[in-house]
Amino acid sequence: MEYVLTTQGLSKRYKGFAALDGLTMRVPKGSIYGFVGRNGAGKTTLIRLICGLQAPTSGSYSLYGVDSAQKDIAKVRRRMGAVVETPSIYLDLTAGDNLREQFRVLGVPSDAGIPELLKLVGLEDTGNKKARNFSLGMKQRLGIAVALAGDPDFLVLDEPVNGLDPQGIIDIRELILKLNRERRITVLISSHILDELSRLATHYGFIDGGRIVKELSARELEAACRKCLRVEVTDTRALARALDALGMEYKILDGGRADVFAQVNISQLSRALDGEGCELLSAQERDESLESYFVNLVGGGSHD
Repeated sequence: MEYVLTTQGLSKRYKGFAALDGLTMRVPKGSIYGFVGRNGAGKTTLIRLICGLQAPTSGSYSLYGVDSAQKDIAKVRRRMGAVVETPSIYLDLTAGDNLREQFRVLGVPSDAGIPELLKLVGLEDTGNKKARNFSLGMKQRLGIAVALAGDPDFLVLDEPVNGLDPQGIIDIRELILKLNRERRITVLISSHILDELSRLATHYGFIDGGRIVKELSARELEAACRKCLRVEVTDTRALARALDALGMEYKILDGGRADVFAQVNISQLSRALDGEGCELLSAQERDESLESYFVNLVGGGSHD
């Protein structure tokens, strides 16, 4: 598999505090990589490092196979576009003029591509309206347009739907999917809005305490978050014997509960348990969400 970004033992310390602590991750080419972690877990620090805004304390990263210590890294970084923390836009300029300024900074010889870029992000009808009068969602889309001005094939978005209303979230979601599917742009999305991320991501990296604790594909996550029947019984050892006899897959959670990964006939299960001298107390269908998977992976609580 080809990777756009890889990191090797990447660390960043601030006066004894480790924002990143030996982080190792791999972002596959063509993916939408959901970067999942609590506030303070190190998501924005990683993004600032790979964008060249800060230098790592130790470890390294590679973009398109070019190591961060090599001179060519600055050239390769031009293949990236990024919106870090807040969109980098001029509030007193129109959407078109914002893009003209970015084209000038990048040395793009012609601004002929601006109308197409504005249409791509849904801002083609904003005319002479200044960016300060845009909605939050429009500002976010303009920020993405600015990030796309250099025609990147790797887009990094830091909390792109944070604070947006439902329609704004839908607009950003559809834009990201379009960029990935039609323009083949690899996207790294840092987010704590996990329900929305689950609608987008093809791959996930879970970060906690400055380290990646798990990387997996959306397909692997779906398999890990299978639907099951959560049953409560008087004796899980008797339950295990009954389920083994029925040929059902299960996981014992504690002395009274288990998850059964099968289409369960409750009457059949009750009869099997009765034969083992066990009583079925309750049964409830469950479908583990990305949020519950994350909580189970890194534990409860929050890092502010």
